[in-house]
Amino acid sequence: MSHPTVYPKAPHVAVPSACTLGEGVVWDHRTETVLWVDIKSPAIWRCTPATGRHGRIPVPEPVGFVLLTPDPETVVAGFKSGLARFHLASGRSVPIVAPEPGRPDNRINDGHVGPDGSIYFGTMHDPETEPTGAFWRWDGKELACFHEGVVVTNGPVSSPDGRTLYATDTTRGTIYAFDFEQGRIGKPRVFVQFEQGWGHPDGMAVDAGGRLWVCHWGGSRITRFTPEGEAELVVPVPTAQVTNCAFGGPGMRTLYITTASVGHDPHTDPMAGHLYALETETQGLEAGIFEG
Repeated sequence: MSHPTVYPKAPHVAVPSACTLGEGVVWDHRTETVLWVDIKSPAIWRCTPATGRHGRIPVPEPVGFVLLTPDPETVVAGFKSGLARFHLASGRSVPIVAPEPGRPDNRINDGHVGPDGSIYFGTMHDPETEPTGAFWRWDGKELACFHEGVVVTNGPVSSPDGRTLYATDTTRGTIYAFDFEQGRIGKPRVFVQFEQGWGHPDGMAVDAGGRLWVCHWGGSRITRFTPEGEAELVVPVPTAQVTNCAFGGPGMRTLYITTASVGHDPHTDPMAGHLYALETETQGLEAGIFEG
């Protein structure tokens, strides 16, 4: 049984977004804005913390994440139908690639731009009953699957040195580590197995020291794990379904946290679905930019 330290500070509501299923948070260091999505009430949210200005951009289908491109007004969106370039101001969408056109019950759920510039993302079974999800890599030219047979995927994220890729099988409560060397992804090994009562591992972030910050769906917290997989710190979050996190803000020391309200009574869990922020003493990593 692990006995991590409890973080003394509590996250505060940064944007009262009341998302049905908030996810896919990313910080754009060029514009000093934070972006995230609402999967089930399909929209992309954007906020400039320095001014407090924020807004919701409706999108035509469920969207699991947004990733940065060289143009700050254009993101790569992980839509249900596939990856697409989406222009935030105009709403114009240009398809890139569809990983699973023959699986209409699947959708894209989570992803990031790795140190090699490729997009690493997962698909999942939307009804969450069949192991039809998989993890994929898209380098701008070739789409390759590197792990499959998963009901609900989350992550993936990369270590600072780019030598380890972490990906989560949420349903099994397992976070896998994949060795990454010379463009090849190795076989999965168990990095963390969630303990009973922890909820389920959801989205996650890696800090500059290589520690993994993992959100607990149904667990009202984030746990920080060492590069060796030991739980060393717990951040309590005032709502049950904690979905994703990313570092941003001045010095990359603010942890932005998405949450979900789906299936929860607003009277018993009134803090669900908002975007939270936590000032930390930890430095995060700038998000990658997809140039493919």
